[in-house]
Amino acid sequence: MSKFYITTPIYYTNAKPHIGHAYTTIACDVLARFNRQQLGDDKVFFLTGTDEHGAKIQKKAEEEGVEPQKFVDGFAEIFQDLWKQLNISNNGFIRTTSPTHKLAVQKVLQTLHDNGSIYKGSYKGLYCVGCEQFKSENELVDGKCPDHNIAPEEMEEECYLMKMGKWQETLIEKIKSDEFKIQPERYKKEILSFLETQKLEDVSISRKNLKWGIEIPFDTQHTTYVWLDALLNYLTGIGWDGKSKNIPSMWPAEIQMLGKDILRVHATIWAAILLNLEIELPKSLFIHGHILSGGKKMSKTLGNVIGIDEMIEKFGVDGTRYLLMSGGTFGDDLDLTMERMTEKYNADLANGLGNLTSRVIKLAQNFQVPPPAIGFSDKISEFLNEFKFDAALEYINNLVKDSNKYIEDNKPWELAKSDEQKFAEVMKKLLSDLNKIAELLTPFMPETSSKIKTALETKVAQPLFQRIK
Repeated sequence: MSKFYITTPIYYTNAKPHIGHAYTTIACDVLARFNRQQLGDDKVFFLTGTDEHGAKIQKKAEEEGVEPQKFVDGFAEIFQDLWKQLNISNNGFIRTTSPTHKLAVQKVLQTLHDNGSIYKGSYKGLYCVGCEQFKSENELVDGKCPDHNIAPEEMEEECYLMKMGKWQETLIEKIKSDEFKIQPERYKKEILSFLETQKLEDVSISRKNLKWGIEIPFDTQHTTYVWLDALLNYLTGIGWDGKSKNIPSMWPAEIQMLGKDILRVHATIWAAILLNLEIELPKSLFIHGHILSGGKKMSKTLGNVIGIDEMIEKFGVDGTRYLLMSGGTFGDDLDLTMERMTEKYNADLANGLGNLTSRVIKLAQNFQVPPPAIGFSDKISEFLNEFKFDAALEYINNLVKDSNKYIEDNKPWELAKSDEQKFAEVMKKLLSDLNKIAELLTPFMPETSSKIKTALETKVAQPLFQRIK
């Protein structure tokens, strides 16, 4: 692999960022940092951003008594500030209200219209205001949208539609062969089951008389349906101008990271947009689960909501990154409670890594630090290439445990008085192992890794993790 392009979904700016947004973005940051170490900074591009158009945002802005642009400006700033706080190393931050994005989207619409991929008609169906999307009967649970727990409204409106059905067999073939890879395997099976049993209907790509959106260039009474506008960010975010012949060299993306609720849109609508434009599909979609608390969906009513700001305040930035990435198998739903996270923080970080670093540095005042034997072990590379963040961190934590046990077994503070040669051997191993641990932690906990490396150079131990209640 000569380059690596990874994206998060762009986040909808009608509410503040939550723990789920942070979970996805930290995972992408770990992969981006890891691949930069393998390929070089200039070969990796990590994109995130904000999705800023649509009926929900227009309505919210009206309720707040502000212009939609001012409304989304505030939320975009909140997202960008949080990513800085969490030490997210994104190369780009795309906003769908940016002039360059709008122009590119309009060029795409014109191309799709000119090549016959979109046409004027009307669409009648069940419309979920929460999703800003028409729903088929089989997507509903007890007649309600499963994501918003509301019954969709029956709606018919004049719109432009994009042709979908002609790509059904193509998508089945590409997904089956892993040319268009859907991971984990159960989500591949899920989308194939849908494509093999349900006819892909042409999809509405415009709304009439909705001001807050990108105008259709050939019919200014219509604005672009929010999904088409937002999905094109994956190309405009790396500098695409909307012309099919000018595809940036970073495309196709190696990985697009998604929550399971938006798999179908990406595997069908996004793929059909690209096929209609004769542009290569992304290499893979990786689907992760949702974050639960105590086995239940987080809700203010249940009082089990965990805020990302609450986590940062209690555990610090690197502690938060560690706990989210080590909390469970990436791809499954993640079940978190503050009690369990506090226990893990104290065991792994305060008593484990922090204690090891402090002990080794205090004992090693007169020793040179051996260079790490490797940048990344084959095992860590294997875990990260398979998105097994928790397994990678368990592997590193076991190295920490082994080093702490090695200290207890060899008692170097006693060897310093009784056997200088043995003491030197023990300290050489401990320093080498701690240096290796710091290197392996770089993608996950960049600030902590840097502090350990500085401590090894200066022989001054900085406090890393204090025990918390």
